[in-house]
Amino acid sequence: MTVEKTGLKAAAAIGTLAIALAACGGGGKGGSSDEGTPQKGGTLKIAGSSVPDHIDPASAYSTVNQGFSRNWALTLFTNKASNNFNETIPNYPDAAAELPTKENGGISADGKTYTIKLRDGLKWNTNPVRPVTAADFVRGLKRTCNPASPAGAPYYTDLITGMADFCKGYGKVDAKSAKAMGDYQESHDISGYVAKDDKTLVVTLKQPAGDFLNIIGMSFASAAPKEYDNYVPDSPEFRQHTVSDGPYQMTSYSDKKFILERNANWDAASDKLRKAYVDRIEVDLGQDSPDQVQQQLEQGTADLAWDQPVPTSAIPRLAQAKDKRFSLQDNPGVNPYIVFNTLSPNNKGALGKKEVRQAIEYAIDKVAIAKNYGGINVAQPVRSAVAPGNVGYDANYNPYPTNNDSGDPAKCKQMLSAAGYANGLTLKFPYRTNSNHPRNAQSIQANLQACGITVQMSPDTNGNFYGTTLVTPADAKAGKWDIAAPGWGPDWYGNNGRSGLQPLFDGRMYGPNSPDYGGYNNDQVNKLIDQANQAQTQADAQTAWAQVNKLVMDDAAIVPLITQKYSTYTSARIHNTLFLPAFQTYDYSLVWLAKK
Repeated sequence: MTVEKTGLKAAAAIGTLAIALAACGGGGKGGSSDEGTPQKGGTLKIAGSSVPDHIDPASAYSTVNQGFSRNWALTLFTNKASNNFNETIPNYPDAAAELPTKENGGISADGKTYTIKLRDGLKWNTNPVRPVTAADFVRGLKRTCNPASPAGAPYYTDLITGMADFCKGYGKVDAKSAKAMGDYQESHDISGYVAKDDKTLVVTLKQPAGDFLNIIGMSFASAAPKEYDNYVPDSPEFRQHTVSDGPYQMTSYSDKKFILERNANWDAASDKLRKAYVDRIEVDLGQDSPDQVQQQLEQGTADLAWDQPVPTSAIPRLAQAKDKRFSLQDNPGVNPYIVFNTLSPNNKGALGKKEVRQAIEYAIDKVAIAKNYGGINVAQPVRSAVAPGNVGYDANYNPYPTNNDSGDPAKCKQMLSAAGYANGLTLKFPYRTNSNHPRNAQSIQANLQACGITVQMSPDTNGNFYGTTLVTPADAKAGKWDIAAPGWGPDWYGNNGRSGLQPLFDGRMYGPNSPDYGGYNNDQVNKLIDQANQAQTQADAQTAWAQVNKLVMDDAAIVPLITQKYSTYTSARIHNTLFLPAFQTYDYSLVWLAKK
């Protein structure tokens, strides 16, 4: 759920980003504070809409998934939760003993080889208990390109020597056979990702990458125990047999509710980032109404929202009351946006034509979408594929201007006619049923109707939307959908050009679970992405990613809608809520509950 910092200090990158954020409105503070003495015990109750698109860390890519998995699937490196946005940007060692640098010998002089040591105290909650090893991390990375439920992130095959060849062969394995997949993993190696011994990983890259610690720190690359080879990745059977090396373990799972309980094998003394104050975490799902969830939070029958911001209707009341349990958190991304299925055969392949997509760019009233989230203090119209606060953003760039960003249906209709579609189009539009998405869909439908486009809407759960509807190439090619309104935030902040643009627009990576949902592909864009990934200074990276952004927008690959702060609310009994912007959630392992 992303600019080269090579040769620059992290602080410089953070300062640049902070300036950009200040320009776009900047920083919400947290909800509850850490006042008082932390207390252990109790059950953290979380209420929300839909089951995650994936549970398996090898394929889990939504924000809620990545934030959830850090409680039971540790990564080599991670970010620190904080209500100061800038503090969330640097990398910290997690399962690793330290951050590798050239000075400590962890990074080679040419920047292509990383030697990563594991810290002491890492253990699986298996019977008998056994340590987490470097081989477990190798297994975890291998699982990212399993044919049953692969990761949508292209970073590993792009960077790690031998990974692309390993994955190419893995893709030919029977996706329904756990044994066949396990056998392939055991009999094939990734030449650039090796367990030197039980506590040492050696990683060889094709080229230097200043953002590699962010990449290898994603949940996809978390360790995987050998037990996972017994199940088809992310299958119902897998979801009933997860294994933990973090502070919590999943003890119950269904599509309506799942439960995490304390992992007795977790070594608190060796984990510098988590506290695990609560004994139990319960996630109750199936509540699509944000108002219903908000009511539970205010009444104290739930503590946190799972996958929904504060309902728009409640924001003015909470802000006017200066309710300390309400906050607006920095979370700069393009969320939501309209994506085109460029592979759809519907309307004689109209959405595959740039001129048609450019016409639709003018149709949308972005101010109306922003109002669905609470107005200008919460959400702002965005005019390109890069939001303020991210590398490649240009405040003066506005390729499809309309009066006050409110749309121009007449210009849309004129351009559509010039493209050969004077009689309009009929588009299939699956929309998410949670949060503000139904209102967004109705607004988009009305805008397109004014342009002469008929929109056939169909409801979809959040989990199915990201887990099946948008990420199944056969469905895209069959025209089961034409437009959709997903959201995208960079997988990390700071040096994040590779995370913000490449996943959405690098057509070479299109396939199952790819976030390039509509199969967009432009050889020139792909070439510019490669150049941007190799930029050696922040200034060069900014220029390179801005070029990618402009070419993508000239192609009208997406219609960017808004960038928004993430609104949160907590129960009265919860303390120490510290935010993880890339995951749009608080760190569950740090909250504690006041006893009644």
